[in-house]
Amino acid sequence: MNLPNYLTFARIVVIPLIVVVLLTPVAESWLGVSGYAAAVVLFIAASITDIIDGQLARRRNQVSTLGKFLDPIADKLLVSAALIVLVEKHLAPSWAVVVIIGREFIITGLRSVAAAEGIVIQAQTFGKIKMWAQCIAVAALLIAAANGNPPVSNFGQDYPAFRFWEVEEVRVAFSHLPAMSLTSNDWKVFGYLVGRGALWVSVITAVWSMYGYFALFFGARSKRSIDQAQNENETRD
Repeated sequence: MNLPNYLTFARIVVIPLIVVVLLTPVAESWLGVSGYAAAVVLFIAASITDIIDGQLARRRNQVSTLGKFLDPIADKLLVSAALIVLVEKHLAPSWAVVVIIGREFIITGLRSVAAAEGIVIQAQTFGKIKMWAQCIAVAALLIAAANGNPPVSNFGQDYPAFRFWEVEEVRVAFSHLPAMSLTSNDWKVFGYLVGRGALWVSVITAVWSMYGYFALFFGARSKRSIDQAQNENETRD
């Protein structure tokens, strides 16, 4: 155990706290604040530990097997729990969350198969973009609901809706921009827009990065088969 691993454990401990403050009146009863506001603080703090623990581990030469095992698990648990609660709160469509979480299970299984075959699959850029988009989506949607539920639910459009500019609430919010007199309701609309936009980015990058992982895996297997065939031919010669 070392400091980076303690930070990772702290991130895991925060996960049930986020669920509790969002699904129960604990925050309002004990702290006198909105459960959404408390969840935003906890989620951002947990996300910061995700950045710090890796940097500390490398800087202090404390990279460990336990840390390599726990860090991705903590990340997946944090984002998955937050997204599932957002579905419960009608802040995110269930189909998008199923795609994102399903992708995590598939990639975890693929990496296990690759490891058993001696193939190392490095993290992809799109995977990192997906993780950041997920964090932005969760934080923005929680902020949009911090002082109560968002003023609109998917802006009255069917899923998947992307024509936000046709919604009255959005037009009103943008009409306030030149005067810089944005109301709290305008900020909630903007937060909802940012959150839902980031959620779309998460879904797209989740699918694209999954394709990239499979391409790398099958490419590595094909290359290994070719190398083995060449080595056998050289041995025979």
